[in-house]
Amino acid sequence: MKKNSLSITAVSALILAMLAVSCSKNSGSAAPAPSGGNPSSGQILINGAGSTLDYPAFTKWFEVYAAMDTNVQFNYQSLGSGAGQKQLLNQTVDFGASDAPMTDASMAGAPGKILHLPIVGGGVAIVYNLPGDPKLKLDGATLAEIYLGTITKWNDPKIVALNQGVNLPDLSIIPVHRSDGSGTSFIFTDYLSAVNDIWANSVKKGASVKWPAGVGIGAKGSEGVTGQVRQLPGAIGYAEVAYADQNKIPYAAIKNAAGQFVLPTPDSVSAALATATIPDDFRFSIVNAPGDKTYPIAGPSWVLIYQKQNGDRGKHLVAFLKWAITDGQKISQTLDYAPLPDALQQRELKLLDTVTY
Repeated sequence: MKKNSLSITAVSALILAMLAVSCSKNSGSAAPAPSGGNPSSGQILINGAGSTLDYPAFTKWFEVYAAMDTNVQFNYQSLGSGAGQKQLLNQTVDFGASDAPMTDASMAGAPGKILHLPIVGGGVAIVYNLPGDPKLKLDGATLAEIYLGTITKWNDPKIVALNQGVNLPDLSIIPVHRSDGSGTSFIFTDYLSAVNDIWANSVKKGASVKWPAGVGIGAKGSEGVTGQVRQLPGAIGYAEVAYADQNKIPYAAIKNAAGQFVLPTPDSVSAALATATIPDDFRFSIVNAPGDKTYPIAGPSWVLIYQKQNGDRGKHLVAFLKWAITDGQKISQTLDYAPLPDALQQRELKLLDTVTY
């Protein structure tokens, strides 16, 4: 995948290394309760938790924003989208982050109205481990059959038909999926549900689903999925593009709704975002979007906050979010994210103006 510059690659590598350390330290632990500030510095501490997809963006945003507002300090734990939603509901963080929108049922017991704010757009790469790292093409029907367990060999005629001229081995396929509640799983299963009726009627879509029995293995976090794929010959998995690039794992071009094979890039995810019909609650999907240039396994990631916020901490959080949704998009583009369309940015700013304190 083409990079903007060597310096950006270095930044991405550093950020993702920090992510691996953070996830290792914090796995299975609850995020600390929000604090009014750091007694030693007088800074206001804002706590967040959730999406691993968002972590590189948050890390860079916090670094830049802290230089502009020295009165605020951020703490974010990348525990997965499911954990981000849960901790927001438990009010142990000031904001959650999730690549899956919350359902009406999950929000029904919340102590206040929850706002969904799209913060970045990202593509889910289909990574694999094959001898010689061939460039593969795959489609939704084939991916669904692999994860349903009906395609079990890399030289299956359906895969061969998509990859004329590629020497595919007689090697067993090992599907790897997320074992934790994951927005990346939501985007992936949302896509499979859109393109395969059997998947839609059996496994369905969700941050946590009941994977077909006896098919493949589970791994925690995107770092766990990419780690398993890198170690196991014949493995296939799904993860954010940044993890695939950092781990130097090849990923497939995926056939989109227009019949074109497309790689996950900021431009191809932006093309998908541009097709979206976005409702007032900002909960929407862009999988299998129309258009020649769209990447089909893509989605927005949301920041989740309560509409009623607490005093100065809430005001600082909203000010940061307004910056991230607008000026921050220039930074996130350098880290392989798709920028939010201008019209969507303006709608989100209006929504943030409805926050009370």
